[in-house]
Amino acid sequence: MRFFLIDRITTWEPGLLAEGVKNVALSEDFFDDHFPRRPVMPGVLILEGMAQLGGLLLETSLQEQYNKSAKAVVTMLERTKFRTMIKPGDSLRYRTEVMAINEAGGKIKATAHCEGKPVTSTEMVFGFKYLDDPLLDAKRKQLMDVWRT
Repeated sequence: MRFFLIDRITTWEPGLLAEGVKNVALSEDFFDDHFPRRPVMPGVLILEGMAQLGGLLLETSLQEQYNKSAKAVVTMLERTKFRTMIKPGDSLRYRTEVMAINEAGGKIKATAHCEGKPVTSTEMVFGFKYLDDPLLDAKRKQLMDVWRT
C-alpha cells in the first residue's frame, strides 16, 4: 500500500519553501488499529507527510539549481518534537523550508500545525538517489499536477 499524505500543495517556491494540507478522514486505513475506539494519527505518518512535501521541494530545487533529477530519501531526523495528537476530522498544515541543498542531498525544516497550533516540528536530512526512470518522473509530474491545482 502506498500512502499519500498530502492532499494539496498550497504554496510552492522551489529553493525556499512549500506548504501543503492533509485532511485527516476517519476512513484512513491506519485508524483501524491505531487505536481501536480512540483513533489517533500515528506520529510517524505525520512525519511522512512532511517528508513527502519536503522531498518534493528538494527534488524540484535540485532540478532548478543543478539541472539534475534525483529522488530525495530521508536519512536523518533532528530535533523532532510532537506536541499534540491528530484525530479524524483534523486538517494538518505542513510547512517545509530549505535549509541547505547540494548535489548530494539537502536539509529542510518542517512543521505541522492544526487550527494554528503546533503539532510536530523537525529538521530532516535527505540524500539524493539518482535514477534514470522516465516512468517514475512521469508519475511524479502527474502527482504534482494534482497536488498543485
